[in-house]
Amino acid sequence: MCNNRYTLDGKIHDAQRLRELQKLPLDNKILITQARLIEWYKYWNGQCYVGLSGGKDSSVCADIAAQVCELLGYKLVLWFADTGLEYPEVRRNVDDIYNYLKQKYNIEIELVKDYPKDRKGNRITFRQVLDKYGYPLISKDVSNTIAGARRSIAKGEDSYRLRKLKGTLKQKNGQPSKFTCAKWSFLLDAPFAISSNCCDIMKKRPAHKFEKERRLVSIVATMANESYLRLSTWFKFGCNAFNEASPQSRPMSFWTEDDVLEYIKLNDIPLASVYGEIFKDEDGGYYTSGVSRTGCMFCLYGIQYEKEPNRFQQMKLTHPKLYDYCIRECDKGGLGIGRVLDFINIPYGKDDMKIERNNI
Repeated sequence: MCNNRYTLDGKIHDAQRLRELQKLPLDNKILITQARLIEWYKYWNGQCYVGLSGGKDSSVCADIAAQVCELLGYKLVLWFADTGLEYPEVRRNVDDIYNYLKQKYNIEIELVKDYPKDRKGNRITFRQVLDKYGYPLISKDVSNTIAGARRSIAKGEDSYRLRKLKGTLKQKNGQPSKFTCAKWSFLLDAPFAISSNCCDIMKKRPAHKFEKERRLVSIVATMANESYLRLSTWFKFGCNAFNEASPQSRPMSFWTEDDVLEYIKLNDIPLASVYGEIFKDEDGGYYTSGVSRTGCMFCLYGIQYEKEPNRFQQMKLTHPKLYDYCIRECDKGGLGIGRVLDFINIPYGKDDMKIERNNI
């Protein structure tokens, strides 16, 4: 996947190195993450901020960043994107983490709560994004491919995305490309719009605006094993992307879900109640009794891979009012996600017969 073992910083970042890092004990991972953060904070003279979502990963990242700020004498800036898509418990945990860090460390801490706005300064809602652009479905790559292919069809043109979706995309040597989305070609006929714009509008644009206004660079808790895009970025830049268009530190790139839960357990980090409690399984791995991931409540990315009860089935039990708003048809004041799940044959808590779909 990565022919050159050396990234722009002269360090080795390939599949072999990632496996080596992921197998390290937690104590070693903490030391490496601290080292990457020290390197990042010193390079930018402390002008950095941590993206805090209130979820478990970013909470751990904020705690380690606080340790580094205390060591170096820097102010810790935390930035929360209040999109309106967070679990209520996760939104509350943002304040819990802030108060926890203030009590634990002898440093100045600033918590900034921000939200997506249009050019006039008015708040942008998820419903507005769905109405204008469409639903985030399957993955960012698939959503973007569907939207581009539909535009090509409307213009009567051939395009990279259309070939990618139909499975006719070729490599330079004439062989079929492995980067196809043919499995999801049936979504071209979906009776609703599909788009990858949601994350950009709700999170990335407000973050870039904040960075520009405050002249700060970001630190986030993303991990390489979460997606192909994040894995590819780690291969290219490593944990600290100094040479990226928008410089960003991802000091926990080589961590795993198990590491995060163990760290929280050992350090008694505040955890949003929606996760439930942390337990160990028979093999010594950690898991939560509630949801395993939080993110955006109404996001559809990755839903096709979830075992039952999936995120929407759990939401029906834990947050029935939000579930109703999510599933209800748009013309009845909801988000209309029920019909989207019906189309891709994903159960979400209703008794109706599902549409037959293959390869889901």
